[in-house]
Amino acid sequence: MTYSLVVILTIFLIGFVGSFISGMVGIGGAIINFPMLLYIPAALGVADFSSYEVSGITAVQVLFATIGGVWAYRKGGFLNKTIIGYMGTSIIIGSLAGGYLSSFMSEGGVNFIYGVLALLAAIMMFIPNKGSADNKTSFNPENFKRWLASALALLVGIGAGIVGAGGSFILVPIMLRVLKLPVRMTIASSLAITFISSIGSTAGKIMTGQVVLIPAVIVMIASLLASPLGAYAGKRINTKVLQGILAVLILATAVKIWLDFFL
Repeated sequence: MTYSLVVILTIFLIGFVGSFISGMVGIGGAIINFPMLLYIPAALGVADFSSYEVSGITAVQVLFATIGGVWAYRKGGFLNKTIIGYMGTSIIIGSLAGGYLSSFMSEGGVNFIYGVLALLAAIMMFIPNKGSADNKTSFNPENFKRWLASALALLVGIGAGIVGAGGSFILVPIMLRVLKLPVRMTIASSLAITFISSIGSTAGKIMTGQVVLIPAVIVMIASLLASPLGAYAGKRINTKVLQGILAVLILATAVKIWLDFFL
């Protein structure tokens, strides 16, 4: 495939927008970039990527978008080592197991799991939340339910490994609604946890030849530029607005997945 300037700019802008939102609301960005990379270049007539190629490109995008987001949050005390340690360890074990299980599942089964996860995430995001706060100092390590967090992260990892995503779209609602963690700490720490989860998925995509080099490099550059900008913007936006943006994104994803599944 020949990569003209139009193709390069299209891929770059898609990666930039997805990674900016990723850094802002604390998700890997696969739920945003996957449909945009699959449909927009084809609709414009500039490129036509297969689902396997798009999944490989988005795996790279998630990896580098989360690196950029974590780097932007490295100061300020929002990256919590206890949360990241427990949940990160569990999620990478789960994602490896889920990736293995997916090889025994049909495409319809994988889509069904994705739809269930997105629906659960959407429901949780619209449940009124009275337990989490906007202030990082409200977090008490003694009240952190370590084993519950580890178990939930393991389940998220299994589901994420099956569908080939970082899992942040379900991880963030769990951290906010179930574990009652502060919003900005959730955003920062979920980026770090998703980075850990995405290492395995990206390695798997590379080893199975699903990563198209030039688009992946373009998206990587866009991610490293846009994700920190999104994180800086997220620090300055009211947390209720951030939760609203995330809720709408997750709901839209859930609706699209179920429409695709039934139609």
